Amino acid sequence: MEQVKTTVELTEEQLARFRAFEEAEAKKAAEQKKKEDRQVYDELVDNAIEEAFPRLKNVSDSLTMTKKTVLSTFQAILEMKKEVLQLTKDRQRSHTFTHSSGKLRITIGAHKCDGWKDTVTDGVQMVKEACMDLIKDDTTRALVNQIMALMSPDKDGNLKAAKALQLRKLADELHNDRISEGVQIIEEAYIPSLSKTYIYGEVKDEQTGAWKSIPLGMTEA
Repeated sequence: MEQVKTTVELTEEQLARFRAFEEAEAKKAAEQKKKEDRQVYDELVDNAIEEAFPRLKNVSDSLTMTKKTVLSTFQAILEMKKEVLQLTKDRQRSHTFTHSSGKLRITIGAHKCDGWKDTVTDGVQMVKEACMDLIKDDTTRALVNQIMALMSPDKDGNLKAAKALQLRKLADELHNDRISEGVQIIEEAYIPSLSKTYIYGEVKDEQTGAWKSIPLGMTEA
């Protein structure tokens, strides 16, 4: 039986509505696809985290226990070192122990970290104000510039102790009570602290003779 094709003619208004319907359906389908893709992505992230996190936790726990064991071992050696070398005061923040073969060594220590009381800001401001009033010639200007440079913060906005504590000598050359008082406030505001104890393990390269660190962190590994 022969099929009969029927042609339907649409008015411009009907055609516009039909096209708008098609566009709306296409947009709806695209949004649904994006939503499904986001759900798949979230599931992949969740699965990856659930798989990786226990591994990372195990590594962290293992590092913690290893660090405690190593520190405990070398603490006894440090105590013996004091006795053998007859050290009454040990001001070293870092100790390196080298194997008798000369191929292995371990360094244990802590970094000195700068720290300041809030009053350091008052001391700095006092010195700056007093310095500006003292500029009379090129000599005093040069001295004041040196002082200002020592009090300038680093890129993180922190005062560098190594520089700030050099202020005393320059301040004394100006013979100004206000500057001396400000410098004293800065000195008294300095409260350094020690970082957590670090451990470095190194192996000597047989070909180059250079020491190479063994990676003990995720960044180094």
